Amino acid sequence: MAAPTLMLVGGWDDGVIDLNQQAYDQLRCEKKLLIVPGATHLFEESGTLEEVARQAALWFAGHFAPAAR
Repeated sequence: MAAPTLMLVGGWDDGVIDLNQQAYDQLRCEKKLLIVPGATHLFEESGTLEEVARQAALWFAGHFAPAAR
């Protein structure tokens, strides 16, 4: 079984986008490549790191079962 994979990349990182797309194409699991508009690779631009956190939280919430009590 393969782990679901979320790839987040800044929209201003053209070379990195290409590399991530190549890796994405080779994955044989549930996957999503999300490009964050207006962001570089460190997500330092206003609001971009928050968007990464939001997207990651949505991904994890959809792929992990709640803990048993």
